[in-house]
Amino acid sequence: MGSLKTDTLICLDCETTGLDTENDEIIELAIVKFTLEKEIDSLDLLIDPKRLIPEESIAIHHITDEMVKGKPYIEDVLDEAVALIGKYPIMGHNVGFDIRIIEAALRRHNHSKSITSNPVIDTLRLARLYGESPKNSLEVLREHFNIPEEGAHRAMNDVIVNIKVFERLAYGFKTTHEMLKRLERPITMKTFPFGKYRGLYFREIPIDYLHWAGHQNFDEDLLHSINQERKRRRKQKPFFESSNPFKDL
Repeated sequence: MGSLKTDTLICLDCETTGLDTENDEIIELAIVKFTLEKEIDSLDLLIDPKRLIPEESIAIHHITDEMVKGKPYIEDVLDEAVALIGKYPIMGHNVGFDIRIIEAALRRHNHSKSITSNPVIDTLRLARLYGESPKNSLEVLREHFNIPEEGAHRAMNDVIVNIKVFERLAYGFKTTHEMLKRLERPITMKTFPFGKYRGLYFREIPIDYLHWAGHQNFDEDLLHSINQERKRRRKQKPFFESSNPFKDL
């Protein structure tokens, strides 16, 4: 890997029948091979999942059963997709989900290739490192960086926006290797990302909740941030001890 500006990367996004990476199906796949200077190649496909698309999924991506009728099946496009992805670093927003559902499709259809050994750059984690956006969703980041809207929540639209967001978040890194090395370490988050304490600083969250959250199957950045706050509070002296003028008598 050389300069971040000239290295070849892959940005990909999937729209799916649901969020179960082992049992749900891909209904749209968008892949762009690019450098920060130019687009090299791309793939944008609607895919017939061989099942009805749930209404709750249609409400998000607006892809209907009629739209995928007669489109190729996932097993018909896997060769082309993995050939385009190659061994290049895969970039995307919360891209672990997309990698897992593509990998599940490869296993299900006994494909000889795998994409799990590719280096991964998650722009959700880069946004946490950047720390200046009010929220780290792709849409809020697009607005934060004044990036023009690309239209409906569809795979290729998201990829185009994601690449532009990545360009902003990559500022300060000179090489892809440098970025990947930083992403090997956990990132301290500023605010809690979901649930009843969403948007609150970690110092504002009750300690009992932090103790519970510290034992959940959350991602490494969130667990790191929770445990950093728990550690900080353990180091604090109780108020009475720190303010009692007679404690040393």
